[in-house]
Amino acid sequence: MKSGTTKVVVAALGGNAAIAVIKFAVAFLTMSAAMLAEAVHSLADTTNQILLLIGLKRSERPADDAHPFGYGLEQYFWSFVVALMLFFVGAVVSIYEGVEKILEPRPLERTYLIFAILGISLVIEGFSFSVAYREFKKKKPRGLSHFGALRATKDTSVAIVVLEDTAALCGLTIALVGVALAELTGLPVFDGLSSICIGALLACVAFLLARKTKGLLIGESAAPDDQHRIRETLSGIEGIGKVSRVATLQLGASQILAGIEVDFDDDLSADEVEHLILQLEGAIKKAVPEVRSCFIEPHAVPPRERKKSEEE
Repeated sequence: MKSGTTKVVVAALGGNAAIAVIKFAVAFLTMSAAMLAEAVHSLADTTNQILLLIGLKRSERPADDAHPFGYGLEQYFWSFVVALMLFFVGAVVSIYEGVEKILEPRPLERTYLIFAILGISLVIEGFSFSVAYREFKKKKPRGLSHFGALRATKDTSVAIVVLEDTAALCGLTIALVGVALAELTGLPVFDGLSSICIGALLACVAFLLARKTKGLLIGESAAPDDQHRIRETLSGIEGIGKVSRVATLQLGASQILAGIEVDFDDDLSADEVEHLILQLEGAIKKAVPEVRSCFIEPHAVPPRERKKSEEE
């Protein structure tokens, strides 16, 4: 059974592939730069969804000697590639086509086809967006705005589909306005301007995605809620005097590495400490199932600090 994230990507892939083929055909028949920009946009999105599926599949590989903590970061690598593709294939080509249409304006042909396909595309993209949005909403932390949740999410695949579908709906609206103005005024320049606006929109989305995935690739801590649950779990177990440090690293959309320093009670024997560490690991993984690897070590307190603490 497919996971929620995979379903979102597959739904977006099917919709964008169908739309891309139709848009290219209509762009050729109507000589519309805005339609060609939308066709390139849909082609870029289709390629991006294929890359996301590759990343999701490869990130699920089990840990081995070469990668003892698994391959979860592959999802972020392919998400970063998607951001680059969206910029170079989507944004640059759209802006180039728009500039060319302004410098060498050509009248639009068969505009009724453009309006028909853009309308159909809006319906298909709306369906794809609804699938992605429902999955995003299920994972959205309480108290965060939609933009805040997109910045905080660790599941870049869903975030990419949500942003791409949002950009697609906005791009289709821009194309509709540009073609309508070109038809009403008889000035093809509006068609070119709409293509440039679509390219600028894609560039902004690509920048946001690249910035997000870069942070996860170079090492980002787990969500604050996950860190809070870990500390809360530790605080309820006897034998621990103090939790000195909780350090986490996000290794994938649902994979967390946790390193914890605790101050064990002094009267515990070595065997009791070993047993307690096993108990702590089990409790942490139960409270936060995303924690795949957990390292717990005693916090070494220098004699001078220990003496000072006892005097106080």
